[in-house]
Amino acid sequence: MELLNFSVVTQYYDVLLRGFGITIAMTLAVITMSLVLAVPVALARMSNSFLIRLVSGIYVEVLRGTPLVLQLVYIYFVLPGVGIRLNGMVAAILALTLHYTAYLSEVYRAGILSVPKGQWQAASALGMSRSRAFIRIILPQAVRTVTPALGNYFISLFKDTALASVVTVQELLFSGQIIAARTYQYFTIYTVCMIMYFSVGYPAAIFVRWLEKRTSSGYARKRCYTKGKAA
Repeated sequence: MELLNFSVVTQYYDVLLRGFGITIAMTLAVITMSLVLAVPVALARMSNSFLIRLVSGIYVEVLRGTPLVLQLVYIYFVLPGVGIRLNGMVAAILALTLHYTAYLSEVYRAGILSVPKGQWQAASALGMSRSRAFIRIILPQAVRTVTPALGNYFISLFKDTALASVVTVQELLFSGQIIAARTYQYFTIYTVCMIMYFSVGYPAAIFVRWLEKRTSSGYARKRCYTKGKAA
């Protein structure tokens, strides 16, 4: 029996490429929205208002404490019971965005808290408002600190888009499942799918490692420069 049947790949390559394109598009859409939405959630977690901290805390803990696949199923199959009907793609993007916003908000929060309080005091001494100081001084430093972690979540998100198949989104894995069930060429189709995922995931992992080295070396140079000035 022939393990790799390239004629099947040739026959269905357009289906696989379309599924691959959907996977990449979902990843880019979700990571973009999550990166933006995570900032106000992180700020809400540090708010002086107990009610805002409570609501944002419940949101983060519920989303982090339940499986992503359950959240996908809940939005697609349960919400129609209360009159909210979403197609598979919208439901998948919504669930993934809510899920990763919760995680990224904690990454942002850790980054913001890692910025020395003296930065706030220096900005205040220069006459900056708190919001202006946050946007121009605190947030850029926090983002630089957490960039490697954000990259790792990007890789995880790219792989987690495969779960969208449970809500009928024909991304790469679901497309592969359909082709394999039709042709019985499971080894060939799933091997090709694995290679396609790896073709994005591995370069992304290399890029994240490069970012980690870049940011850590930049931080070390900054500390040496600061110590030199102090001396």
